[in-house]
This record gives sequence, structure tokens and C-alpha cells, in this order.
Amino acid sequence: MTPLDPSPAEIELVLLAALRDRPLYGYAIAKSLSAESGGVIRLSPGVLYPLLRSLEKNGLVSADWEEVKGERRQDDPDAESLAGRKRKWYRLTPKGRRRLEQRIEAHRAHQRMIERFVRGLESEAAS
Repeated sequence: MTPLDPSPAEIELVLLAALRDRPLYGYAIAKSLSAESGGVIRLSPGVLYPLLRSLEKNGLVSADWEEVKGERRQDDPDAESLAGRKRKWYRLTPKGRRRLEQRIEAHRAHQRMIERFVRGLESEAAS
């Protein structure tokens, strides 16, 4: 695994973290993860939505559907609003918040362990 190839646990951590402060719909989650990671994490719909379904099935997120109000077309001011499309909003459950905290602690423990090795290599290089 390279730093640019996040593990499944890391993907779960960032997905849960993206939902920590507010509910988001799938496309907004993908955009948020890409922006926050500087483009490193880019989840296609074929990857993102199965992950979200799994999180929902495991009780880590809940989801609600909302009808999206369409915009009037600018080139046709008499056209009716294009309603009817639905958007699924995801939010963390209490179980999801606990899992996020567990993932954060596991990530930090992993970082501390790696740092012990890196410091050892840096000490050897300085000798």
C-alpha cells in the first residue's frame, strides 16, 4: 500500500468523518472527499454507493430520501419546475460516531507505531 492508495479502513474513516458535522448526499460526499484529500481520494459511484449501503446496513449511517426541486430553464421562462428527482441524504448514527472515534484512535496508534520506525531510521542515518 502506498500513501496514495488508502486502505478500506481509511476509506471508512474518511467517509464517516465527512458525515461528522452534517448530512450529505452521495455526490456531495464524493466532492468533499476529493477536495479535502487534494484529489487523492476519488470514489466513483460504483465504489461509493456500495460503501454507503454497507455502512447503512451495519447501522453506521442512516439515510433519508428527499425530492429535489428542479430549476426553471433559463431559455424557457414558462417551463414548469423539473421536480421528481430524489436525493438520498446520509447522516452518522450514534453507532457510526463510535466507529469513527475507534477508527481515529486506530489510525493514530498506527501513525505512532510507524513513527517509531522512522525515528529509528533517522537516528541510524545521523550516525
